[in-house]
Amino acid sequence: MRGRVLRGVGWKAMSQLVFQASRIAVAVILARLLSPHDYGLAGMVMVVGLFALVFSDLAFGAAIVQRAHLTEDDRSTVFWASIAAGVFFTSAGIALAGPLAAFYGEPEVRPLFAALSVSFLITSIGSIQTALLTREMEFRRLEIRQIAATLCGAIVGISLAFGGAGAWAIIGQQLTVAVVSSALVWLLVDWKPMFRFSGESIRRLGGFSSKVFGQRLLYYASRSADGILIGRFLGATAVGIYAVAYNVILIPFSQIAGPIQQVMFPAFARMQEDLDRVAAVWIRTMRLIAAVTMPALLGMIVVAPDFVSVILGDKWSAAVPVLRILAFVAILQSLQTMNADILQALDKAGTMLRFMIVWFAANLTAFVIGLQWGIVGVASAYAVAAAFLEPANAWLTTRALGTSLSSVVRGISGVAQAAVGMALIVAGARQLALELSISPLLRLVALIGLGVVVYLPLCAWRSPAARRDVLELIRRSKTTSLSEPQPLSEPQL
Repeated sequence: MRGRVLRGVGWKAMSQLVFQASRIAVAVILARLLSPHDYGLAGMVMVVGLFALVFSDLAFGAAIVQRAHLTEDDRSTVFWASIAAGVFFTSAGIALAGPLAAFYGEPEVRPLFAALSVSFLITSIGSIQTALLTREMEFRRLEIRQIAATLCGAIVGISLAFGGAGAWAIIGQQLTVAVVSSALVWLLVDWKPMFRFSGESIRRLGGFSSKVFGQRLLYYASRSADGILIGRFLGATAVGIYAVAYNVILIPFSQIAGPIQQVMFPAFARMQEDLDRVAAVWIRTMRLIAAVTMPALLGMIVVAPDFVSVILGDKWSAAVPVLRILAFVAILQSLQTMNADILQALDKAGTMLRFMIVWFAANLTAFVIGLQWGIVGVASAYAVAAAFLEPANAWLTTRALGTSLSSVVRGISGVAQAAVGMALIVAGARQLALELSISPLLRLVALIGLGVVVYLPLCAWRSPAARRDVLELIRRSKTTSLSEPQPLSEPQL
């Protein structure tokens, strides 16, 4: 188990270097080439991309990962059910393209929405193979696929943007990633579906997957509700500004914590009978996530004006306050990334579903109230809701594990102290740099360097446990790589 987890984290780390570099490059280039209006049009449509992840396999993939025993009937039945769902939701998306464009008052949305709806079918084609690789913790193959798909999407998106395609650049990028990802997973998995369909398999897996599906549906509905409301009442330009800020803060959130979550879910499922072990791993992993996300996001709050001016350009200056507020939300949410997976691994998907109903209702109410004050109001209301919801999320997980919320707070307190101390020092240095009239570019580079130099010793001082965790992870990774080599029979790409 340790070897598989460490190898998974290692491959995730490598793929994230590629993914983050390409994502940052593409985001900067597209922000430079596209107007806020074009970016907003794509943002109105990207709700399809979010829901494709939910509807592609109707959450049967999660059941495949969680269940201790699977039959060929289970695998093949879930595959054909996913294909049927992909066909249905692609057709529904194309049919709804016109009404959605009328809802937004933007005719240009119709062809964009219809085109991206095909991602439902494309994603469903490879969803079960992806779940099987996740179940076996074969993250090497998964990350090879993701690296290739990400790079292909980046090439297509930038090429379309340079060609003056406008919002189509983002849609083309997303479709390319979906096509390449699904195609490669078929090459990397030996299993192929058989022409079988078992009602018994659907009933046996459906009880668990239906709860996970409901939880995911509410989660992605909440994630897209703010963009939908802003697009309907504030327009495409407002959506573009909000979307840029949202995507920037999601880089350290979903692209650092998310991959760790993907590795740990099958590991938690295999440890589900040992609650003390799951709790210990959860707190240690949360501490490692906090050690990365908290300084990055607090630092972003401080340097946001310089970051937007230098990296995105002055036309995105309205995104600065939204960026700062959403960074606070991301800090709270990044610490709760694994909670849903722990509850699912413990077969408590119903608990998570009930919480997600409250979570969705609270966030939707916050978004509606915040609209009265524009995109800054929406972001602020979101932050207020998160300040109440995320601690409640942590409490539910601690109760399921039989531990206390105070143990979680103690686990990350040292990292939090180091991150806050770093942010205060960087904020003071930025104020001094402003008084000295240092250029934004030089100021940004100097402040980032100062933050790194200050944070590392502070973290080692205030959180010795985090330092030990990192050193142990490095030592065990080296030991594992020497003693447990990868099988030579694995397919190569």
